[in-house]
Amino acid sequence: MRRISSTPRKNTLRAAALVASAAMVAVGVQAGSASAQPDRATGASAVQLSTAQRASALQDAQNSATAIAAKIGLGAREKLVVRDVVKDADGTVHTRYERTYAGLPVLGGDLVVHEAKSGTRSVTKATNARISVASTSAALAPSAAKKSALSAAAAKKDTRTSASTTPRKVIWAATGKPVLAYKTVVTGVQKDGTPSELHVITDAATGKKLFQNEAIETGTGTSTYSGKVALTTTKSGSTYQLTDGARGGHKTYDLKQGTSGTGTLFTDADDVWGGGRQTAGVDAHYGAAVTWDFYKNTFGRNGIRNDGKGAYSRVHYGNSYVNAFWDDGCFCMTYGDGSGNTHPLTSLDVAAHEMSHGVTAATAGLNYSGESGGLNEATSDIFGTSAEFFAKNTTDVGDYLIGEKININGDGTPLRYMDKPSKDGASADYWSSGVGNKDVHYSSGVANHLFYLLSEGSGAKTINGVSYNSPTSDGSKVTGIGRAKAEQIWYKALTTYMTSTTNYKAARAATLKAAGALYGTTSAEYKAVGAAWTGVNVK
Repeated sequence: MRRISSTPRKNTLRAAALVASAAMVAVGVQAGSASAQPDRATGASAVQLSTAQRASALQDAQNSATAIAAKIGLGAREKLVVRDVVKDADGTVHTRYERTYAGLPVLGGDLVVHEAKSGTRSVTKATNARISVASTSAALAPSAAKKSALSAAAAKKDTRTSASTTPRKVIWAATGKPVLAYKTVVTGVQKDGTPSELHVITDAATGKKLFQNEAIETGTGTSTYSGKVALTTTKSGSTYQLTDGARGGHKTYDLKQGTSGTGTLFTDADDVWGGGRQTAGVDAHYGAAVTWDFYKNTFGRNGIRNDGKGAYSRVHYGNSYVNAFWDDGCFCMTYGDGSGNTHPLTSLDVAAHEMSHGVTAATAGLNYSGESGGLNEATSDIFGTSAEFFAKNTTDVGDYLIGEKININGDGTPLRYMDKPSKDGASADYWSSGVGNKDVHYSSGVANHLFYLLSEGSGAKTINGVSYNSPTSDGSKVTGIGRAKAEQIWYKALTTYMTSTTNYKAARAATLKAAGALYGTTSAEYKAVGAAWTGVNVK
């Protein structure tokens, strides 16, 4: 869960970076600007699959999962469940699997099998530990696990909590030696009104809490405006609806200050939108469209889950709710109206950042804790920033400042800085052995800084009227390769080489693999990736 918290000098966002905007009037078809694909030295770019082709690829992969499990040396009690398939232009296939052991889910057991057209095979695993436990019979009763999970929610100060399901036995393999455990989902409400869906992992032998993760992706801000924007709407009878038939049927609803359900679909008589309650709906609909177009035009990704299906948006959530959140459970974005219900938190940056959490959940599934949590949060900052550049909105031009419009600090400064993250007073510029102990929104600074250095290079420069001055940990000079290529490398690393437990050292390896596949291991791009990671002290 992310919310506003207070430091001695500043208010800081304990979550996704948000930059709010509200659209005015809009008619017509959303015209997201296509960004050119960078030149590639190899055929390692992903092939865009139709919905039917992807479904067929998933089924074929599942049909061969038993044989693959044997070929990569898994035990007799282990099985593979296909989660995603990525096919490259050169014929390489990357198949992402979840793993089970004796029928129990293995959390942290995910892996990716990479098979070249020649038949050469390699595997990227979330854990190299052998998956085995002495028994799948738990010494601890489910009721004890439930009690432990409720205590975790109480410590987080959630209210009206309840364990929504009976604790489920799992194998916990994300850290250390795999153990039999319980997974309990506790639902409730945070103090600020944000829903909570806390996933708690409890050792089935000792009752010790091993891990907890908040499944609701949230953030906070104050709205600014993006000017006149174009929308794709659908006509039904004599009225128009905020339903985007060009982008998976994405719908935008008015919750009318409610906190559950979908609310009422926005409609209009003349397809000229804006003013009153509509403004927040227009802005949310626009943000979702730009996010869809960014992923489609830049990476060939067909929606958040790459299945051609749109999410949906809900605006006017709660009463004076100063937050916005992504919920992978409902596959939806939700926006509050801010203090006094006067500043809806509906912006392009909010949408792109938060929906990118959905992309991460559908691909690498980076655990939201420690260094993998920092990488998860940074991925949303990276693609939220990239979508802002992609939109080419003259009112909110692209920059490497996170949250520059919301004035969350009260002094006009951004929430985060990608060129030198420590300027926010809390984020890490460089990797250190303790960086994983930071809040994930501050440990994300390492990857944010890496992306800036890889895109633009070190030193002083001005981009779109904003001055930057990015240092390196060792004083070395880094030459950037351009944001477009940096985006391609990060996306390929996320979707084909990262797993749920990827840390910064593994992220360096993943991005080098991605750069090598896309541009060659002797290319300037490959060398720049190594130099940029060295610049943030990841070696």
